Amino acid sequence: MKRVRGVLFVLIGALLLSGCTLISTSNSPSVVPKGNVSFGLEKPTIPGTANGRVRFTTQPVYFIDATGHLSPSSRLVTTPLTLSSVIDEVLLGPTKIEGFAGYTSDVPKGFVLVSATLQGKLGIVDVATPLTSLPRQNQILALGQLVLTAYDAGVTAGIEITVAGTPTLSLLPNGTKKLIATRADFLSLLNG
Repeated sequence: MKRVRGVLFVLIGALLLSGCTLISTSNSPSVVPKGNVSFGLEKPTIPGTANGRVRFTTQPVYFIDATGHLSPSSRLVTTPLTLSSVIDEVLLGPTKIEGFAGYTSDVPKGFVLVSATLQGKLGIVDVATPLTSLPRQNQILALGQLVLTAYDAGVTAGIEITVAGTPTLSLLPNGTKKLIATRADFLSLLNG
């Protein structure tokens, strides 16, 4: 009986306290005075840094559209652009909205980018596993996604795919294999 009374007392207390809140409700938004905004959130720089700023730019990233061709899609990336940051956007794949519009990616899930560096205007993309594990058409489209995305990020001399630092030959749409894949090799895959 004591146990039942204790549980009943706790339940009644919980019901009474559930009607209380620390923040009063309002039917319309209220303006917070600048003096009450803490942590430097009103400043144009990142709090706790020496004038650190983050700037973004819109960057084209290529996916496969509903017709099976490569098409650009816009993504926000931090500036200055790096080859690694734009390839990371390809690895993320299409967003839900892009997926509903028919966009897909042939870059496999779990594809690991080890590094992406520039040597002049040539991109060196080091990956953990080669694209050769994919079927022929998927391999070509996946490489096209990487090459065209890199080109629009300023890698105009093409990209060289390496696996654990070892250069590999890339399969091109015309059936040949080259060490350096360029935008010109994949123009036939573009939509329009």
